[in-house]
Amino acid sequence: MDAWRIDSAELSLQGAMVATYQVGYRIALICGSAGALAIAARAGWHWSYLAMAVLGGVGILTTLLIPEPQPRAAKESVQRETRVIEWLERRAHWPRPLLNAGEWFLGAVVCPLLDFFGRYGVGVAIVLLMFIGSYRLTEFTMGSMINPFYIDQGYTLDQIATVVKIYGLSMAMVGVFIAGILIAKIGLLRSLVLGSVLVMLSNTGFAILARSHTPTLLGLGIVNGLDNLALAVHGVALITFLSGLTSPKYTATQYALFSSLYALPGKIIEGMSGFVVDHIGYPAFFVYTASLSLPGLILLFFVARRGLPGVATAPGDPQAAIHEPTLEEKNARRT
Repeated sequence: MDAWRIDSAELSLQGAMVATYQVGYRIALICGSAGALAIAARAGWHWSYLAMAVLGGVGILTTLLIPEPQPRAAKESVQRETRVIEWLERRAHWPRPLLNAGEWFLGAVVCPLLDFFGRYGVGVAIVLLMFIGSYRLTEFTMGSMINPFYIDQGYTLDQIATVVKIYGLSMAMVGVFIAGILIAKIGLLRSLVLGSVLVMLSNTGFAILARSHTPTLLGLGIVNGLDNLALAVHGVALITFLSGLTSPKYTATQYALFSSLYALPGKIIEGMSGFVVDHIGYPAFFVYTASLSLPGLILLFFVARRGLPGVATAPGDPQAAIHEPTLEEKNARRT
């Protein structure tokens, strides 16, 4: 979906595309959490799961209806990379079906990876991948325990659904637009830092709420609202950053690498979240999840020192690109 987003609009429109994507994503999260709980409270879990299955079909229908984007790089130029041509020449005696499969694999899988490591260098590319894999550790690790936490604190399903739906949705939408403004005004680097700081603060808020002996709806609303605001800024900043790392020739494969990587470590650690809560309790658990944002911030410091494209401290920062600007870029900046 992200590859389709990147290929479907020019770079100048990606901010709006990311914001729209995040609005839909947040609505989907709320439907799958608060919506599922509200249906379960009224009609039971059978109808709740059935409703979620029906909603899952929306993505399938949309995929069948939307047009295929026009690639920004000619298909022939991707398929006929020098490496692919040389590989084919050395294996001209192979059966044609095997040659076609090998040509596709090199053009669609090998060349995109070599392009990424070639553009940034092995060292910087590894740091980038480590940063991508660690930036959302907090979000994934605490995400699966939010609803169990609410229930263990004594909130009813209706209370959870109402607060999450009203405050969560509103703050998520506000956060998406705030993130777009922040990226334009203060730059992507500071937006990435702010997103991590807000996520750490929201988890600290959950830790405070967990220590409350008389949990209130006001406390639930404040903490949930801050969490949705933080996750919106956090997510928009990261997606914008990842979009800028892709090459127009290999958008799908490279973004697939990035999006799989940023979820993989968090999903692995997320599987242990229930055991962690059982052993240390909710207050310490949320302090632990907040601390998981620190590795990403440290790696972001090293990423920023390399002056990667788009990671400027503010618009117009001369260190915003790792490469010497081209004549077209210089003219564009003057304009």
